[in-house]
Amino acid sequence: MSAIEAAFILAAGRGERMRPLTDSTPKPLLRVGGKRLIEWHLEALARAGVRRVVINTAHLAECFEPALGDGARYGLTLRYSREAERLETGGGLLNALPLIEAPRFLLVNGDVFCDVDYARFALAAGDLAELLMVDNPPQHPRGDFHLDGRRLQSEGEPRMTYAGIGLFDARLLEGWQAIIGDTDDSRRQPPRFPLAPLLRAHMAQGRIAGLHHRGRWEDVGTPQRLAALDAALRASEPHGPG
Repeated sequence: MSAIEAAFILAAGRGERMRPLTDSTPKPLLRVGGKRLIEWHLEALARAGVRRVVINTAHLAECFEPALGDGARYGLTLRYSREAERLETGGGLLNALPLIEAPRFLLVNGDVFCDVDYARFALAAGDLAELLMVDNPPQHPRGDFHLDGRRLQSEGEPRMTYAGIGLFDARLLEGWQAIIGDTDDSRRQPPRFPLAPLLRAHMAQGRIAGLHHRGRWEDVGTPQRLAALDAALRASEPHGPG
């Protein structure tokens, strides 16, 4: 049983590249392989022992609770962190921390598909995050970070792609203002800022780990990739994360 009790799913994006599908349905609620994309994550999180999940919403926020309910059908407790305007990854996480109520939690991009076992994640002493890394897909050939053993670095070759999934320590957000700087967005209430600058700053201190995932991962970024994944999942048995 996993010691990780909470997770945060990012689901506030507009999904511009998925239009017109996302004009009426939030991207994480699009169906693939017979269920909603976000449901693959919810089921896998429950299997790994997670019991509480917070979902941030902005675009078509009113669609989520009718579709997913309170989480009981997945063996979870679901909470919703509504954003009047999308706060980006860092701002959305900071805004949701009071609902997450955990010093460590899994963070999952709701618009990716991955068959990782969430129970694999573990933070070493002093680490502030462990990011799931995958081989660079065709649409992102330059990658994001360099994985040196288990340490992630913002510079260096070869580079790998951040899968949008990781285990995070809430202390990662401490001092975020000093890293982001004084901007109109950072002075907003709640503030809006990306997570990547915080990750890079802590990589420089050797406090961000990486976990190489060699299984299935899909950035479901276009209708064509959604259709291809749907066909692949329907053709394979058994299928799905975990």
